[in-house]
Amino acid sequence: MISLRLPACIAICVLTFAAFSVAQEKQIKRSELPAAVQKAVDAQSEGATVKGFSQEREKGKTYYEAEMIVNGHSKDVLMDPTGAVVEVEEEVALDSLPAAVKDGLQAKAGSGKLVKVESLTKHDKLVAYEAQVSTGGKKSEVQVGRGGKPLDHEE
Repeated sequence: MISLRLPACIAICVLTFAAFSVAQEKQIKRSELPAAVQKAVDAQSEGATVKGFSQEREKGKTYYEAEMIVNGHSKDVLMDPTGAVVEVEEEVALDSLPAAVKDGLQAKAGSGKLVKVESLTKHDKLVAYEAQVSTGGKKSEVQVGRGGKPLDHEE
């Protein structure tokens, strides 16, 4: 009996740790943003319609995300508590992508349909493209590097 308890306890501990190490996100109001983040949002959202805000914890750090619509497409801006922009995910028209990127995304998607594509910019540098894929009614995501090649790790 004891030999079964130990593996069960280990499994529970591992699953609990994994659940807390994944990004945790909660919707918040603009008034809950730190002043520096509010100022950054004002600059980033000029000419945009802000849809909402969230607070995220990832790897023990707190981030704030502003979701907006700019010229008819989505743009999500992730900032640290000082208002520094950490990451921008911005929707890109499929037909505006370089051929190598479009081909790379489709290769990773296999028989799935590319539904929405976003550019991923980190610290002002384009690092990847991410596409939402629909395959037989199921949704998933794929990523490629800025040149269309597979990534060593997900961004």
